[in-house]
Amino acid sequence: MSQVLPGDTPLVHDVIGIGFGPSNVAMAIALSEHNSKVGRQDSVTAHFFEQQPSFGWHRGMLIDDATMQVSFLKDLVTLRNPASEFSFLCYLQSKGRLIDFINHKNLFPLRVEFHDYFEWAAAKVDDLVSYGHEVVAVTPYLHDGTVEYLDVTVRSEEGLAVHRARNLVIGTGLRALMPEGVERGDRVWHNSDLLRKVDGLESASPPPSRFVVVGAGQSAAENVAYLHRRFPGAEVCAVFSRYGYSPADDSSFANRIFDPDAVDDYFAAPEEVKRRLMAYHGNTNYSVVDIDLIDDLYRQMYREKVLGTERLRFLNVSRVTGVEEKPDSVRATVTSLVTDEESELDADVVVFATGYSPADPLGLLGEVGERCLRDGAGRVRVERDYRIVTDPGLHCGIYLQGGTEHTHGITTSLLSNTAIRVGEILDSLLDRRVKLTSDESRPAAEG
Repeated sequence: MSQVLPGDTPLVHDVIGIGFGPSNVAMAIALSEHNSKVGRQDSVTAHFFEQQPSFGWHRGMLIDDATMQVSFLKDLVTLRNPASEFSFLCYLQSKGRLIDFINHKNLFPLRVEFHDYFEWAAAKVDDLVSYGHEVVAVTPYLHDGTVEYLDVTVRSEEGLAVHRARNLVIGTGLRALMPEGVERGDRVWHNSDLLRKVDGLESASPPPSRFVVVGAGQSAAENVAYLHRRFPGAEVCAVFSRYGYSPADDSSFANRIFDPDAVDDYFAAPEEVKRRLMAYHGNTNYSVVDIDLIDDLYRQMYREKVLGTERLRFLNVSRVTGVEEKPDSVRATVTSLVTDEESELDADVVVFATGYSPADPLGLLGEVGERCLRDGAGRVRVERDYRIVTDPGLHCGIYLQGGTEHTHGITTSLLSNTAIRVGEILDSLLDRRVKLTSDESRPAAEG
Protein backbone atom coordinates (compact mmCIF):
# COMPACT_ATOMS: atom_id res chain seq x y z
CA MET A 1 0.00 0.00 0.00
CA SER A 2 1.33 3.43 -0.89
CA GLN A 3 0.98 6.13 1.71
CA VAL A 4 2.50 9.58 1.25
CA LEU A 5 1.80 13.10 2.29
CA PRO A 6 -0.04 15.38 -0.12
CA GLY A 7 2.44 16.72 -2.65
CA ASP A 8 4.67 13.63 -2.74
CA THR A 9 4.58 11.08 -5.55
CA PRO A 10 2.63 7.98 -4.54
CA LEU A 11 2.89 4.48 -5.90
CA VAL A 12 0.19 3.79 -8.49
CA HIS A 13 -2.37 1.07 -7.69
CA ASP A 14 -4.36 -0.63 -10.41
CA VAL A 15 -7.45 -0.36 -8.18
CA ILE A 16 -8.47 1.60 -5.13
CA GLY A 17 -11.74 0.61 -3.51
CA ILE A 18 -13.80 3.10 -1.51
CA GLY A 19 -15.75 1.33 1.22
CA PHE A 20 -15.43 -2.26 2.39
CA GLY A 21 -18.92 -3.62 2.75
CA PRO A 22 -19.96 -6.99 1.28
CA SER A 23 -19.64 -5.80 -2.34
CA ASN A 24 -16.06 -4.61 -2.03
CA VAL A 25 -15.14 -7.58 0.17
CA ALA A 26 -16.31 -9.71 -2.77
CA MET A 27 -14.22 -7.51 -5.07
CA ALA A 28 -11.15 -8.00 -2.90
CA ILE A 29 -11.71 -11.77 -2.94
CA ALA A 30 -12.02 -11.82 -6.74
CA LEU A 31 -8.77 -9.85 -7.04
CA SER A 32 -7.03 -12.11 -4.53
CA GLU A 33 -8.12 -15.25 -6.37
CA HIS A 34 -7.01 -13.77 -9.70
CA ASN A 35 -3.60 -12.82 -8.32
CA SER A 36 -3.08 -16.29 -6.86
CA LYS A 37 -3.39 -17.79 -10.36
CA VAL A 38 -1.12 -15.44 -12.32
CA GLY A 39 2.45 -14.30 -12.15
CA ARG A 40 3.53 -11.13 -10.43
CA GLN A 41 3.64 -9.25 -13.71
CA ASP A 42 -0.05 -9.97 -14.42
CA SER A 43 -1.34 -9.43 -10.90
CA VAL A 44 -3.65 -6.53 -10.06
CA THR A 45 -2.47 -4.21 -7.33
CA ALA A 46 -5.34 -3.03 -5.14
CA HIS A 47 -6.20 -1.51 -1.82
CA PHE A 48 -9.48 -0.63 -0.09
CA PHE A 49 -10.32 2.06 2.45
CA GLU A 50 -13.11 1.77 5.01
CA GLN A 51 -13.99 4.49 7.49
CA GLN A 52 -15.44 2.07 10.06
CA PRO A 53 -12.91 0.68 12.57
CA SER A 54 -13.77 -2.88 11.54
CA PHE A 55 -16.06 -4.72 9.16
CA GLY A 56 -19.75 -4.10 9.83
CA TRP A 57 -22.90 -4.65 7.77
CA HIS A 58 -26.23 -3.31 9.05
CA ARG A 59 -25.23 -4.18 12.62
CA GLY A 60 -28.29 -2.41 14.00
CA MET A 61 -30.52 -4.88 12.15
CA LEU A 62 -28.96 -8.16 13.31
CA ILE A 63 -32.01 -9.26 15.29
CA ASP A 64 -31.31 -12.64 16.83
CA ASP A 65 -34.02 -14.57 14.95
CA ALA A 66 -34.01 -12.62 11.66
CA THR A 67 -33.07 -14.69 8.63
CA MET A 68 -31.58 -13.81 5.28
CA GLN A 69 -33.97 -13.28 2.39
CA VAL A 70 -31.48 -14.66 -0.11
CA SER A 71 -30.15 -18.18 -0.49
CA PHE A 72 -26.77 -18.94 1.12
CA LEU A 73 -25.61 -19.99 -2.36
CA LYS A 74 -25.73 -16.32 -3.32
CA ASP A 75 -22.79 -15.60 -1.05
CA LEU A 76 -19.73 -13.54 -1.97
CA VAL A 77 -18.25 -16.04 -4.42
CA THR A 78 -20.26 -19.15 -5.31
CA LEU A 79 -22.05 -17.92 -8.45
CA ARG A 80 -18.70 -16.70 -9.82
CA ASN A 81 -16.48 -19.50 -8.54
CA PRO A 82 -18.25 -22.51 -6.95
CA ALA A 83 -14.87 -23.96 -5.93
CA SER A 84 -13.82 -20.88 -3.96
CA GLU A 85 -12.36 -21.27 -0.48
CA PHE A 86 -14.30 -18.10 0.47
CA SER A 87 -17.76 -19.67 0.17
CA PHE A 88 -20.37 -19.85 2.92
CA LEU A 89 -19.99 -23.64 2.93
CA CYS A 90 -16.25 -23.31 3.58
CA TYR A 91 -17.08 -20.88 6.38
CA LEU A 92 -19.44 -23.46 7.91
CA GLN A 93 -16.75 -26.14 7.62
CA SER A 94 -14.25 -23.88 9.41
CA LYS A 95 -16.76 -23.31 12.24
CA GLY A 96 -17.62 -27.00 12.58
CA ARG A 97 -21.27 -26.47 11.62
CA LEU A 98 -21.46 -27.82 8.07
CA ILE A 99 -23.30 -31.05 8.95
CA ASP A 100 -25.60 -29.22 11.35
CA PHE A 101 -26.50 -26.71 8.65
CA ILE A 102 -27.20 -29.45 6.12
CA ASN A 103 -29.47 -31.22 8.61
CA HIS A 104 -31.29 -27.94 9.15
CA LYS A 105 -32.62 -28.21 5.56
CA ASN A 106 -32.79 -24.44 5.13
CA LEU A 107 -31.53 -22.17 2.34
CA PHE A 108 -31.78 -19.04 4.47
CA PRO A 109 -29.30 -18.68 7.35
CA LEU A 110 -29.75 -16.40 10.31
CA ARG A 111 -28.75 -12.86 9.43
CA VAL A 112 -26.32 -12.76 12.36
CA GLU A 113 -24.67 -15.92 11.01
CA PHE A 114 -24.29 -14.46 7.53
CA HIS A 115 -22.75 -11.35 9.07
CA ASP A 116 -20.24 -13.60 10.82
CA TYR A 117 -19.51 -15.19 7.43
CA PHE A 118 -18.85 -11.73 5.97
CA GLU A 119 -16.48 -10.95 8.85
CA TRP A 120 -14.71 -14.28 8.32
CA ALA A 121 -14.29 -13.61 4.58
CA ALA A 122 -13.17 -10.01 5.14
CA ALA A 123 -10.53 -11.19 7.60
CA LYS A 124 -9.05 -13.50 4.96
CA VAL A 125 -8.30 -10.51 2.73
CA ASP A 126 -7.54 -7.94 5.41
CA ASP A 127 -4.12 -7.27 3.87
CA LEU A 128 -6.01 -5.40 1.15
CA VAL A 129 -7.96 -3.04 3.42
CA SER A 130 -7.24 -0.19 5.80
CA TYR A 131 -9.98 0.29 8.40
CA GLY A 132 -10.45 3.61 10.12
CA HIS A 133 -9.51 5.36 6.88
CA GLU A 134 -12.02 7.78 5.36
CA VAL A 135 -11.75 8.86 1.73
CA VAL A 136 -12.28 12.63 1.74
CA ALA A 137 -11.41 13.65 -1.81
CA VAL A 138 -10.62 12.37 -5.29
CA THR A 139 -8.68 14.62 -7.64
CA PRO A 140 -7.41 14.13 -11.20
CA TYR A 141 -3.75 13.67 -12.08
CA LEU A 142 -3.26 15.09 -15.55
CA HIS A 143 -0.64 14.18 -18.12
CA ASP A 144 -0.60 15.87 -21.55
CA GLY A 145 -4.07 17.23 -20.90
CA THR A 146 -5.67 13.88 -20.05
CA VAL A 147 -6.48 12.33 -16.68
CA GLU A 148 -4.18 9.32 -16.41
CA TYR A 149 -4.60 8.65 -12.68
CA LEU A 150 -6.83 9.58 -9.78
CA ASP A 151 -5.37 10.81 -6.50
CA VAL A 152 -7.37 9.60 -3.51
CA THR A 153 -6.95 11.59 -0.30
CA VAL A 154 -7.54 9.52 2.80
CA ARG A 155 -7.91 10.71 6.41
CA SER A 156 -6.97 8.54 9.39
CA GLU A 157 -5.57 8.97 12.89
CA GLU A 158 -2.16 9.54 11.29
CA GLY A 159 -3.50 12.47 9.28
CA LEU A 160 -3.94 12.83 5.51
CA ALA A 161 -2.33 10.64 2.88
CA VAL A 162 -2.64 10.48 -0.91
CA HIS A 163 -2.97 7.21 -2.83
CA ARG A 164 -2.92 7.08 -6.62
CA ALA A 165 -5.01 4.74 -8.77
CA ARG A 166 -5.70 3.83 -12.36
CA ASN A 167 -9.22 2.74 -11.40
CA LEU A 168 -11.72 3.26 -8.58
CA VAL A 169 -14.35 0.83 -7.35
CA ILE A 170 -16.92 2.73 -5.29
CA GLY A 171 -18.91 0.67 -2.80
CA THR A 172 -20.11 3.19 -0.25
CA GLY A 173 -23.41 1.45 0.42
CA LEU A 174 -26.77 2.91 1.40
CA ARG A 175 -27.83 5.78 3.63
CA ALA A 176 -30.69 5.61 6.15
CA LEU A 177 -33.74 7.44 4.82
CA MET A 178 -35.99 9.43 7.15
CA PRO A 179 -39.23 11.17 6.15
CA GLU A 180 -38.87 14.79 5.16
CA GLY A 181 -38.76 17.05 8.19
CA VAL A 182 -38.01 14.25 10.68
CA GLU A 183 -34.63 14.19 12.42
CA ARG A 184 -33.11 11.28 14.28
CA GLY A 185 -32.75 11.78 18.02
CA ASP A 186 -32.59 10.03 21.38
CA ARG A 187 -36.19 8.84 21.01
CA VAL A 188 -36.61 9.06 17.23
CA TRP A 189 -34.71 6.25 15.56
CA HIS A 190 -34.16 4.82 12.14
CA ASN A 191 -34.43 1.04 12.26
CA SER A 192 -30.69 0.83 11.56
CA ASP A 193 -30.22 2.29 15.08
CA LEU A 194 -32.36 -0.34 16.79
CA LEU A 195 -29.88 -2.78 18.32
CA ARG A 196 -27.34 -0.06 19.06
CA LYS A 197 -29.83 1.94 21.13
CA VAL A 198 -32.35 -0.54 22.47
CA ASP A 199 -30.10 -1.90 25.23
CA GLY A 200 -30.28 1.47 26.91
CA LEU A 201 -33.99 0.92 27.54
CA GLU A 202 -33.52 -2.31 29.51
CA SER A 203 -32.74 -0.51 32.76
CA ALA A 204 -35.08 2.43 32.17
CA SER A 205 -37.32 3.41 35.07
CA PRO A 206 -40.18 3.26 34.51
CA PRO A 207 -39.78 0.60 31.81
CA PRO A 208 -40.94 1.38 28.26
CA SER A 209 -44.71 1.36 27.88
CA ARG A 210 -45.18 2.06 24.15
CA PHE A 211 -43.26 1.89 20.89
CA VAL A 212 -44.38 3.21 17.53
CA VAL A 213 -42.92 1.57 14.42
CA VAL A 214 -43.47 3.29 11.06
CA GLY A 215 -43.21 1.34 7.81
CA ALA A 216 -44.66 -1.58 5.86
CA GLY A 217 -41.59 -3.54 4.81
CA GLN A 218 -39.61 -6.48 6.17
CA SER A 219 -37.52 -4.40 8.57
CA ALA A 220 -40.62 -2.71 10.00
CA ALA A 221 -42.33 -6.04 10.63
CA GLU A 222 -39.17 -7.49 12.18
CA ASN A 223 -38.87 -4.47 14.48
CA VAL A 224 -42.50 -4.84 15.58
CA ALA A 225 -42.04 -8.53 16.38
CA TYR A 226 -38.72 -7.94 18.14
CA LEU A 227 -39.91 -5.07 20.36
CA HIS A 228 -43.12 -6.94 21.22
CA ARG A 229 -41.09 -9.97 22.29
CA ARG A 230 -38.31 -8.12 24.13
CA PHE A 231 -40.54 -5.74 26.12
CA PRO A 232 -43.48 -7.86 27.35
CA GLY A 233 -44.96 -4.96 29.28
CA ALA A 234 -45.02 -2.51 26.37
CA GLU A 235 -47.54 -1.78 23.65
CA VAL A 236 -46.22 -1.83 20.10
CA CYS A 237 -48.07 0.24 17.50
CA ALA A 238 -47.36 -0.40 13.81
CA VAL A 239 -48.29 2.48 11.50
CA PHE A 240 -48.48 2.05 7.73
CA SER A 241 -50.50 3.40 4.82
CA ARG A 242 -51.72 0.00 3.63
CA TYR A 243 -54.44 -2.24 5.05
CA GLY A 244 -51.79 -4.72 6.07
CA TYR A 245 -48.35 -6.02 5.30
CA SER A 246 -47.97 -7.27 1.73
CA PRO A 247 -46.24 -10.63 1.20
CA ALA A 248 -43.00 -10.75 -0.74
CA ASP A 249 -43.23 -12.55 -4.08
CA ASP A 250 -40.45 -15.09 -3.76
CA SER A 251 -41.88 -17.58 -6.22
CA SER A 252 -39.47 -19.37 -8.50
CA PHE A 253 -40.48 -17.54 -11.68
CA ALA A 254 -40.53 -14.10 -10.07
CA ASN A 255 -37.07 -14.69 -8.61
CA ARG A 256 -35.68 -14.82 -12.13
CA ILE A 257 -35.57 -11.02 -11.92
CA PHE A 258 -32.46 -11.59 -9.77
CA ASP A 259 -30.72 -13.82 -12.33
CA PRO A 260 -27.49 -12.57 -13.90
CA ASP A 261 -29.10 -12.79 -17.35
CA ALA A 262 -31.87 -10.48 -16.15
CA VAL A 263 -29.24 -7.74 -15.75
CA ASP A 264 -28.41 -8.07 -19.46
CA ASP A 265 -32.11 -7.83 -20.34
CA TYR A 266 -32.69 -4.83 -18.11
CA PHE A 267 -29.61 -2.96 -19.33
CA ALA A 268 -30.62 -3.42 -22.98
CA ALA A 269 -34.30 -2.60 -22.47
CA PRO A 270 -35.84 0.75 -23.48
CA GLU A 271 -36.65 3.13 -20.63
CA GLU A 272 -40.36 2.36 -20.77
CA VAL A 273 -39.69 -1.36 -20.44
CA LYS A 274 -37.33 -0.69 -17.52
CA ARG A 275 -40.12 1.18 -15.72
CA ARG A 276 -42.58 -1.61 -16.38
CA LEU A 277 -40.18 -4.30 -15.14
CA MET A 278 -39.63 -2.38 -11.89
CA ALA A 279 -43.39 -1.98 -11.47
CA TYR A 280 -44.01 -5.66 -12.20
CA HIS A 281 -41.37 -6.99 -9.83
CA GLY A 282 -40.99 -4.37 -7.12
CA ASN A 283 -42.96 -6.69 -4.84
CA THR A 284 -40.02 -9.10 -4.79
CA ASN A 285 -38.09 -6.64 -2.62
CA TYR A 286 -39.69 -3.29 -1.81
CA SER A 287 -42.16 -2.72 1.08
CA VAL A 288 -42.97 -6.42 1.36
CA VAL A 289 -42.69 -8.97 4.16
CA ASP A 290 -42.04 -12.70 4.37
CA ILE A 291 -45.37 -14.48 4.60
CA ASP A 292 -44.32 -16.50 7.67
CA LEU A 293 -43.67 -13.30 9.61
CA ILE A 294 -46.98 -11.82 8.49
CA ASP A 295 -48.78 -14.94 9.70
CA ASP A 296 -46.94 -14.88 13.04
CA LEU A 297 -47.84 -11.25 13.69
CA TYR A 298 -51.49 -11.76 12.77
CA ARG A 299 -51.67 -14.87 14.94
CA GLN A 300 -50.23 -12.93 17.88
CA MET A 301 -52.59 -10.01 17.37
CA TYR A 302 -55.64 -12.31 17.25
CA ARG A 303 -54.51 -14.26 20.30
CA GLU A 304 -54.23 -11.05 22.30
CA LYS A 305 -57.73 -9.98 21.22
CA VAL A 306 -59.12 -13.30 22.41
CA LEU A 307 -57.34 -13.00 25.76
CA GLY A 308 -58.09 -9.29 26.17
CA THR A 309 -54.40 -8.44 26.52
CA GLU A 310 -53.86 -6.37 23.40
CA ARG A 311 -50.31 -5.06 23.16
CA LEU A 312 -49.93 -5.36 19.40
CA ARG A 313 -51.81 -2.65 17.52
CA PHE A 314 -51.92 -2.01 13.79
CA LEU A 315 -52.86 1.51 12.71
CA ASN A 316 -53.42 0.90 9.02
CA VAL A 317 -54.34 3.26 6.18
CA SER A 318 -52.57 5.92 8.23
CA ARG A 319 -49.31 7.79 8.35
CA VAL A 320 -47.24 9.65 10.91
CA THR A 321 -47.53 13.35 10.10
CA GLY A 322 -45.66 14.80 13.05
CA VAL A 323 -43.09 13.88 15.68
CA GLU A 324 -42.35 15.92 18.79
CA GLU A 325 -39.47 14.70 20.92
CA LYS A 326 -39.51 15.50 24.63
CA PRO A 327 -36.92 14.75 27.34
CA ASP A 328 -38.76 11.67 28.62
CA SER A 329 -41.07 10.74 25.73
CA VAL A 330 -41.94 11.37 22.10
CA ARG A 331 -45.33 12.28 20.66
CA ALA A 332 -46.34 10.94 17.24
CA THR A 333 -49.24 12.45 15.34
CA VAL A 334 -51.01 9.76 13.30
CA THR A 335 -53.35 10.85 10.50
CA SER A 336 -55.95 8.61 8.88
CA LEU A 337 -55.65 8.62 5.09
CA VAL A 338 -59.41 7.98 4.84
CA THR A 339 -60.90 10.55 7.22
CA ASP A 340 -57.92 12.88 7.74
CA GLU A 341 -58.61 12.50 11.47
CA GLU A 342 -55.57 13.01 13.69
CA SER A 343 -54.69 11.10 16.84
CA GLU A 344 -51.69 11.50 19.11
CA LEU A 345 -49.59 8.69 20.55
CA ASP A 346 -47.17 9.31 23.41
CA ALA A 347 -44.40 6.74 23.21
CA ASP A 348 -40.96 5.97 24.56
CA VAL A 349 -39.52 5.60 21.07
CA VAL A 350 -40.66 6.04 17.47
CA VAL A 351 -38.80 3.79 15.03
CA PHE A 352 -38.85 4.75 11.35
CA ALA A 353 -38.30 1.67 9.19
CA THR A 354 -38.45 3.87 6.12
CA GLY A 355 -35.71 2.37 4.02
CA TYR A 356 -32.47 3.53 2.50
CA SER A 357 -31.24 5.60 -0.39
CA PRO A 358 -28.02 5.00 -2.32
CA ALA A 359 -25.12 7.26 -1.51
CA ASP A 360 -24.35 9.81 -4.21
CA PRO A 361 -21.79 7.95 -6.34
CA LEU A 362 -20.19 11.22 -7.42
CA GLY A 363 -20.21 12.84 -3.99
CA LEU A 364 -16.49 12.31 -3.40
CA LEU A 365 -15.29 12.95 -6.92
CA GLY A 366 -15.27 16.74 -7.02
CA GLU A 367 -14.05 18.00 -10.37
CA VAL A 368 -13.62 14.40 -11.51
CA GLY A 369 -17.40 14.10 -11.16
CA GLU A 370 -17.80 16.89 -13.70
CA ARG A 371 -16.23 14.56 -16.27
CA CYS A 372 -18.84 11.87 -15.56
CA LEU A 373 -21.69 12.00 -18.06
CA ARG A 374 -25.39 11.98 -17.20
CA ASP A 375 -28.53 10.97 -19.03
CA GLY A 376 -31.52 13.14 -19.86
CA ALA A 377 -32.96 12.58 -16.38
CA GLY A 378 -29.76 13.76 -14.70
CA ARG A 379 -28.71 10.25 -13.65
CA VAL A 380 -25.12 9.12 -14.02
CA ARG A 381 -24.56 7.09 -17.19
CA VAL A 382 -23.12 3.63 -16.58
CA GLU A 383 -21.77 1.02 -18.99
CA ARG A 384 -22.77 -2.64 -18.79
CA ASP A 385 -19.49 -3.38 -16.94
CA TYR A 386 -20.59 -0.95 -14.15
CA ARG A 387 -18.12 1.69 -15.30
CA ILE A 388 -19.26 5.31 -15.35
CA VAL A 389 -19.32 6.86 -18.81
CA THR A 390 -16.82 9.71 -18.78
CA ASP A 391 -15.55 12.28 -21.22
CA PRO A 392 -12.71 11.14 -23.51
CA GLY A 393 -10.13 13.07 -21.50
CA LEU A 394 -10.50 10.78 -18.47
CA HIS A 395 -8.65 7.50 -19.03
CA CYS A 396 -9.35 6.00 -15.58
CA GLY A 397 -12.12 3.57 -14.86
CA ILE A 398 -14.66 4.50 -12.16
CA TYR A 399 -16.82 1.50 -11.27
CA LEU A 400 -19.96 1.52 -9.16
CA GLN A 401 -21.12 -1.16 -6.73
CA GLY A 402 -24.51 0.37 -6.08
CA GLY A 403 -26.42 3.34 -7.40
CA THR A 404 -27.03 1.66 -10.76
CA GLU A 405 -30.63 0.55 -10.36
CA HIS A 406 -31.68 2.80 -13.26
CA THR A 407 -29.27 0.98 -15.60
CA HIS A 408 -28.83 -2.52 -14.15
CA GLY A 409 -32.08 -3.19 -12.33
CA ILE A 410 -33.27 -4.36 -8.97
CA THR A 411 -30.17 -6.35 -7.92
CA THR A 412 -28.01 -3.23 -7.66
CA SER A 413 -28.31 -2.89 -3.87
CA LEU A 414 -28.88 -6.59 -3.14
CA LEU A 415 -26.60 -9.54 -2.49
CA SER A 416 -28.15 -11.66 -5.23
CA ASN A 417 -25.76 -10.67 -8.01
CA THR A 418 -22.72 -9.50 -6.03
CA ALA A 419 -20.44 -12.41 -6.94
CA ILE A 420 -21.22 -12.11 -10.65
CA ARG A 421 -20.91 -8.32 -10.63
CA VAL A 422 -17.41 -8.27 -9.15
CA GLY A 423 -16.32 -10.87 -11.69
CA GLU A 424 -17.59 -8.64 -14.49
CA ILE A 425 -15.78 -5.62 -13.02
CA LEU A 426 -12.58 -7.64 -12.75
CA ASP A 427 -12.89 -8.78 -16.37
CA SER A 428 -13.38 -5.17 -17.42
CA LEU A 429 -10.31 -4.05 -15.46
CA LEU A 430 -8.20 -6.74 -17.11
CA ASP A 431 -9.54 -6.00 -20.60
CA ARG A 432 -8.88 -2.28 -20.20
CA ARG A 433 -5.33 -2.97 -19.00
CA VAL A 434 -4.64 -5.14 -22.04
CA LYS A 435 -6.03 -2.44 -24.32
CA LEU A 436 -3.99 0.27 -22.59
CA THR A 437 -0.81 -1.80 -22.83
CA SER A 438 -1.52 -2.47 -26.51
CA ASP A 439 -2.10 1.25 -27.21
CA GLU A 440 1.12 2.24 -25.43
CA SER A 441 3.19 -0.34 -27.32
CA ARG A 442 1.73 0.52 -30.73
CA PRO A 443 4.25 2.59 -32.78
CA ALA A 444 3.18 6.13 -33.61
CA ALA A 445 1.94 6.70 -37.16
CA GLU A 446 4.54 8.18 -39.48
CA GLY A 447 3.90 11.77 -40.56
